[in-house]
Amino acid sequence: MLMGGFSSERPVSLSSGNACADALEAEGYQITRVDVTRDIASVLAELRPDVAFNALHGPFGEDGTIQGILEYLEIPYTHSGVLASALAMNKEQAKTVAKAAGIPVAEARVMSRFDFTTKHPMKPPYVVKPVNEGSSFGVVIVKEDQSHPPQVITSAEWKYGSTIMVERYVHGRELTCAVMGDVAIGVCEIIPVGHQFYDYDSKYVAGGSNHVCPAKISLKIYQKIQTLALKAHQAIGCKGISRSDFRYDDRFSEDGELIWLEVNTQPGMTPTSLVPDIAKAAGHTFGELLSWMVEDASCLR
Repeated sequence: MLMGGFSSERPVSLSSGNACADALEAEGYQITRVDVTRDIASVLAELRPDVAFNALHGPFGEDGTIQGILEYLEIPYTHSGVLASALAMNKEQAKTVAKAAGIPVAEARVMSRFDFTTKHPMKPPYVVKPVNEGSSFGVVIVKEDQSHPPQVITSAEWKYGSTIMVERYVHGRELTCAVMGDVAIGVCEIIPVGHQFYDYDSKYVAGGSNHVCPAKISLKIYQKIQTLALKAHQAIGCKGISRSDFRYDDRFSEDGELIWLEVNTQPGMTPTSLVPDIAKAAGHTFGELLSWMVEDASCLR
């Protein structure tokens, strides 16, 4: 069980890894928990596991780096391979591929955070996000009545890289769809509790959000989300489990506006995570979901 690591998402990874390890041990698997450090290649070469379950999050764990090490060592692993992991982690490139596949995305521009001065880069409201981060780290929402760009982007406190994406803010509901293999298994609505959007605390603090699984939306929109999530999974080349996030603005009509935001190749597997809830609603226990992932593991993904 590869977990922990040294990205900003280390605490999430430890939570995911321990939850997965406990459940897989209950299913009868022999698990070795490995807190990943810079010498992980030599650790894996000595361990020679039958399968590496990748419970890492963030850079190194889901950007193709650990996947490349596992390919080199010829150790079968879970989740997506090198190319899909690197592609999905880069929001700009993932959006380009999704748009080319006919998936609706919000207008956006990529720029240096140092060009983020006194002038709005697009008409508010908009969202600023790091190009290569997960778990909503560094996400800032700029409201319609905000007179100038948020100063935190250019401050010394910013620690999420120099390249940012500025994306049109899409009003509406937060929806997500899990894909398991080549099947979109279900759609869930996320309702943050006491938060403006589905941020880090909403994701990982108990009671930070309510998950409505299956989402209470029309069958037409439900199926459309499933179709788009599977299309994104396949276009980017994901394997195993992925989760696509959407915004759905139904303020003016049921058809409304449906926008794909991103695909997560390493969805959280903590007690408050979405994919376990979606899988449960689809009839899969947590142990069954993880067992499927282990049996699905391979190289050349």
